[in-house]
Amino acid sequence: MLAFTETAFSSVARRRVVLDTNILVSLYVFADSRFAPLRARIERGEWQAITNDTCFEEFRRVLGYPLFALADERQQEALAAYHASATHDAGPPRGAIMPLPRCKDADDQKFLELARDSSADWLVTADKALLQLARRDKLRGLFRILTPEMALTDR
Repeated sequence: MLAFTETAFSSVARRRVVLDTNILVSLYVFADSRFAPLRARIERGEWQAITNDTCFEEFRRVLGYPLFALADERQQEALAAYHASATHDAGPPRGAIMPLPRCKDADDQKFLELARDSSADWLVTADKALLQLARRDKLRGLFRILTPEMALTDR
């Protein structure tokens, strides 16, 4: 069982990114070729993937869904690959915390909180509820919510 005890990625990356679970499944289970450059940027250190216990555990739980029918070994491979390239965020910063809008899907609020608390540049998602917040521009000055396609073309 993998656990975060220290930062898994030590070099400074240009972009700090939070990836929601659907993106992680695309990258680390199905190796979606459309998003292979996204994973490559993380593994080369151009982007710094950020997670925390709550988000990592959701990834672990989703990998076990019967829908995916993944053997335990395959689940562990996906978790280990992500763990090896992600930085663990220990929690909210001290001091005042900027309030966030509420996501229509309460399960997605944790990704907004992680992006805010870790000072991420981007939250990369394909989730409609999160993308709706991006269209409303309610996170100006905190971080951007982008689709994988947008993240790959944004400089």
